Amino acid sequence: MLPAEPALARAVAVDLIAVLVAVTGGEPRVMTLDEGQALPSGPFELAHRSLQSGLRAWVEQQTRHPIGYVEQLYTFADKDRGSDAGQRTISISYLGLTRASSEREAGWRSWYDYFPWEDWRSGEPAIIAGRLAPLLRAWAEAGEGGTLRRDRWQRACVTFGLDGGTWNEELALQRYELLYEAGLVPEGARRAAAGGDRITARAMIADHRRILATGIARLRAKIKYRPVVFELMPPTFTLLQLQRCVEALAGRLVHKQNFRRLVEQQELVEETGETAPETVGRPAKLFRFRHAVLAEREAIGTKLPLVRS
Repeated sequence: MLPAEPALARAVAVDLIAVLVAVTGGEPRVMTLDEGQALPSGPFELAHRSLQSGLRAWVEQQTRHPIGYVEQLYTFADKDRGSDAGQRTISISYLGLTRASSEREAGWRSWYDYFPWEDWRSGEPAIIAGRLAPLLRAWAEAGEGGTLRRDRWQRACVTFGLDGGTWNEELALQRYELLYEAGLVPEGARRAAAGGDRITARAMIADHRRILATGIARLRAKIKYRPVVFELMPPTFTLLQLQRCVEALAGRLVHKQNFRRLVEQQELVEETGETAPETVGRPAKLFRFRHAVLAEREAIGTKLPLVRS
């Protein structure tokens, strides 16, 4: 006997969700809806030619902003993390890169509003020692049995660089997942016991902040081996602007001279022969991305000479 397809269709919904990123004013920004509570999204429909074309249609319809570079992120189908208990939702997420005309353009918000512990450009964020570490310690110690307590604290130390550990900027998703499991973010607290302390940061509906964390982790890893950062840059730019863009995405500072040396050695940019009109002191040269490098070889990324705190 064939399965009841109409019943199955009613029980499962497929959402297309976009993490659309731009960098303006030295900040990594994500396009949001509903006063920052949601990412652009919409259901996959029979009229859509493909998943990606459906995503592009929804984003342009909801934000009036075109997507440039796009790649699939991940498919989320956790039974207990949807917004509607009566329907199973499969979320197919995508990472899109574009150029925002202004940070004041409607919908753009800094992704550090949602993850303030991820921005290390001015050193370790105060929220880690002041709020996160004590709360994670209390959560670890609440575990039943010494093995669970040790496991919980070890995971906290690895993901957040506690107890002398090293901060790994690529673990953005693991950090959010740990806070979710500990009930320290509103999304996780919805299924946790009532009461208790929470981390102060902007929340999102359903699994949208989890999907945003996935996009951040993917992009931070990708800029180290592919020149996708140029999808976020204007046609011409100074090397300092390029450096600031990389730092904004990584949440870390880079060694200026090493960074410039690596960019030049990899022949990722070329001079335009012009200088930036608004610079203090010595005029800064303008560069552009060498698109030919993609045809010449499998271009490596920036190798980010990050400053380790």
